[in-house]
Amino acid sequence: MSLYRWREEERARGLRPVQRQIALRREELRQVLVAEWRQRLLRHTTGLATIEAIRPVLDDLLGRRHGSLSFRVTQVLSGHGCFGIYLCRIDREPDARCHHCVHCGEDTVQHTPAECVAWEEQRRVLTNKVGGNLSLPALLWKMVGSAESWDAVVSFCEDVVSQKETAERQREILIPRKVQHRGVLVGASPT
Repeated sequence: MSLYRWREEERARGLRPVQRQIALRREELRQVLVAEWRQRLLRHTTGLATIEAIRPVLDDLLGRRHGSLSFRVTQVLSGHGCFGIYLCRIDREPDARCHHCVHCGEDTVQHTPAECVAWEEQRRVLTNKVGGNLSLPALLWKMVGSAESWDAVVSFCEDVVSQKETAERQREILIPRKVQHRGVLVGASPT
């Protein structure tokens, strides 16, 4: 039940909840929602790395007073977006290799912040703020722990992912693909 619906039901019964009652009910409903999320997270079979990283910090993540999630941060947390392994899985790339370095077999979320030589400067700035462990669980712990760490991760994600997106768009222009995607030939000339 939503807070709005609860308030409407209370009013229909001739009651006028005071601010303290509303705040208590809001917190009760929030706890119910978080419990539902926890149950859903236990049942998922996809996105396990993200779920395993978020589950231990869920309360801290929801209760934090700093930072907000951007589109690019969400891409990094979920592994979606401009990562070769994801693009290959959705048939947007022929393979999962990293286009920014020659040292990697697969362009994964872990490869981008922790290994790819193309992002050494951004990585140096990030590790100065959050330490050397750039695994997804460690980054989440640091993010919920301080606004400074949150901002450092957001800055890294915005900078690196925007550059990866630009490079992906350039590849699509330079190398038109004849891959069927959602019923449309991508990169094909109209007839």
